[in-house]
Amino acid sequence: MTTTRFAPSPTGYIHIGNLRTALFNYLIARKAGGQFILRLDDTDPERSKQEYADAIMEDLEWLGLTWDRVEKQSERLARYEAAADELRASGRLYECFETPVELDLKRKKQLNMGKPPVYDRSGLNLSDAEREALRSERGNGHWRFRLDLERIEWHDGILGDLSIDAASVSDPVLIRGDGQFLYTPASVCDDIDFGITHVVRGSDHVTNTATQIQIIKALGGTVPEFAHHSLLTGPQGEALSKRLGTLSLRDLRAQGLEPMAILSHMARLGSSDPIELRTGMDELIEGFDLSKFGSAPTKFDVEDLRPLTAKYIGTLPYETMAAQLAEIGVPADIAPAFWEAVRGNLETRADIADWWALCRDGAEPLIEPEDAEFVTTAKALLPATPWDTTTWGVWTKAVKAETGRKGKGLFMPLRKALTGMQHGPDMSRLMPLLAKVNL
Repeated sequence: MTTTRFAPSPTGYIHIGNLRTALFNYLIARKAGGQFILRLDDTDPERSKQEYADAIMEDLEWLGLTWDRVEKQSERLARYEAAADELRASGRLYECFETPVELDLKRKKQLNMGKPPVYDRSGLNLSDAEREALRSERGNGHWRFRLDLERIEWHDGILGDLSIDAASVSDPVLIRGDGQFLYTPASVCDDIDFGITHVVRGSDHVTNTATQIQIIKALGGTVPEFAHHSLLTGPQGEALSKRLGTLSLRDLRAQGLEPMAILSHMARLGSSDPIELRTGMDELIEGFDLSKFGSAPTKFDVEDLRPLTAKYIGTLPYETMAAQLAEIGVPADIAPAFWEAVRGNLETRADIADWWALCRDGAEPLIEPEDAEFVTTAKALLPATPWDTTTWGVWTKAVKAETGRKGKGLFMPLRKALTGMQHGPDMSRLMPLLAKVNL
């Protein structure tokens, strides 16, 4: 069975970059009829917060990205300990005692000598007596995985055939001196135990993938299919990380952006397919193709989500909006006509209340000095209420005959006089809804 996972750390809110990873893994699983697992990487007890875990699930549910089960790494520490013991027994995990300052000095020395800054495996050569002495002096050391110094090769679902020489990579630290398991060993154990078949993540994880492949094999696991999507940048190619405070999913939600607009954009952004609005999850799943994505950094502009949001809202039938219209006080007898009139003129759902306020309370007329006499003449020709969908046509025809105006010179001043705006719904639909006119 195709099984994927999204593995956020509950140390903050999900942002648009996280969503890209979550969405790709979700769509792969759903398209194959497989499983999508939400895995909370909460092994950092100081930074992981329940409030962030709750927020992650809330944001995913808002988007409609449902999961088959939730797994917490904090509940699997015994499994990670057992895996570490297995690696120690096979000689693949060894203890090291260098301080960060000492490691930095080693790296600088290697760079000065024109060598790659790779850990020199000093810890691997320590005798038992030397380890005991260092342990007494410095406390417990950190544990590194001993890589086989060979070329690691795999076929990437986006980047194609990849190859990394393990000799150019430092033996990765799996366990800190305080006993905390880092991302790599915990992730590998989870991927093995949960039967993860596909892993899609950012291209900044390519080197991690190479080392994880060796660790998976050392633990007797099956290597999943990996794919690394491009990283997002800002609209000018700038690093997106500097702006993520304004690009969390809850920030986008607060701005009134629609889930399906966000998902439609992210499911195609960076691919060879054009970005098109999808109105349902099934359509989104069916049209997803990982092979069409490229490796180049992908520009993201939150402004591109706004027209998609407006377009999506415009597709919603009255039945979907009835409850929301009732909440803001639109009477049931006119609500269907009101929705049909305004649905094409909404940037976000918040705009609905503004249009209802205009219909209910009227607007301050917007009359240019050069149009004052024209509007006065038009006012005298305004048909008596109640108005219907023919009223606008009857009125403008009469005003045209009386004043000789036509086209924009006829219609725009009348729209501005009735609504106080230069744009808006079809006036033939809007006029019957105007309970009050301040003309």
